[in-house]
Amino acid sequence: MLTNSQEAELKNRIQKEFTYKAPNCDKIDYAIASTSGLLCGIIDIVFVGAPGESPIGDSVDQFANKATEKFAGILGWDSEKAEAKGSNTTASAIGFLERKFKVNYDQATTASVDGAVPNLSLKNHHLKSLGHSPDLIGLFFSVLNQFTNTSTFISNGKVITVDTETNELQGGNIIAKVFCGIANWFGHIMSDWTGSSGTVGQGGRGTGVPIPFYNLLLGLNAGEFDKNKQSIATIATKVFEEGYDARHGITMAIPVVINELIIRLCWMIRARFSDNKEWKDCIPTESNPELRRMLCVGQGALCLVDGADAAIRGGGQVITTLLRVNLFAWTRFAHLALKELNAWAMQGKINHELMDVYLDQEFEEILSSSYARNR
Repeated sequence: MLTNSQEAELKNRIQKEFTYKAPNCDKIDYAIASTSGLLCGIIDIVFVGAPGESPIGDSVDQFANKATEKFAGILGWDSEKAEAKGSNTTASAIGFLERKFKVNYDQATTASVDGAVPNLSLKNHHLKSLGHSPDLIGLFFSVLNQFTNTSTFISNGKVITVDTETNELQGGNIIAKVFCGIANWFGHIMSDWTGSSGTVGQGGRGTGVPIPFYNLLLGLNAGEFDKNKQSIATIATKVFEEGYDARHGITMAIPVVINELIIRLCWMIRARFSDNKEWKDCIPTESNPELRRMLCVGQGALCLVDGADAAIRGGGQVITTLLRVNLFAWTRFAHLALKELNAWAMQGKINHELMDVYLDQEFEEILSSSYARNR
């Protein structure tokens, strides 16, 4: 049992170390965060921009092409043979993967699904076909479609399932078949994320796969935007058709990551050398209220620059404007802003995340001490 003084001491420690607190940021913290955000915003508008106009995007496209070739090479594709034939090596690698990882849900036009999916085309079937999404949604529907010989699409707020030709998965039992379905999904994604072999072979960029969870926007058949009164689903589809795919998603993530690294590094240096904290207390996690506020301010500044640039260059055209919006920056800012609101609402209450970190550290120290004694 604890004495009254021990109980009071424990309560004071919990209140001091393990509760949500208001951030104690000073002018330097805000200056660091806002400056980093503004600089990364400039990087975003100069080097990211819109699909097809991005210097960084060109490098990311080349990286994606090389990654596809490397993956195909691991599975047996011969690059030297393709070069000897004078073929486009990326197109050859894509073709190899297309043949190796065939799926039954790869219909690309409205006619191929007997009119069940309106406005389905070569430029948007990777978006509308749920099995082509490089996320958990895509994995689930890919395996489901392969098992049930169906194709599942999302279009104009509706989820549409059509029957397809029989596609027998390899494997002698259910577990083996599931594994085969997962491998087939991943291999097919790798064949599609840099475009089709035909388009790339003709020198085009090709239509890749969507940014993870982007196709959920096609479920929002609501709103009337621009002069054509288009819904969110229609606008999201047209934005994707202009090259707003996973490769552009990687490009957009670069200034966001740079912003995070700068702010976290500066906070860590200040915590160590200005506040004289131990290195173990300088780990830049979002559970620290000052760092969380700095990250929110920094990403907010990036979004401010990005939004202003998109609005100015968009010229009032919704699709042109959205092509310049950094979805990753706005998603990250929204996430941080929600955390800030939650911390404000929970101020003075127990922060279970901090408590878990502390308990994990204590447990590791106990294990280390026990191991040292038993050696």
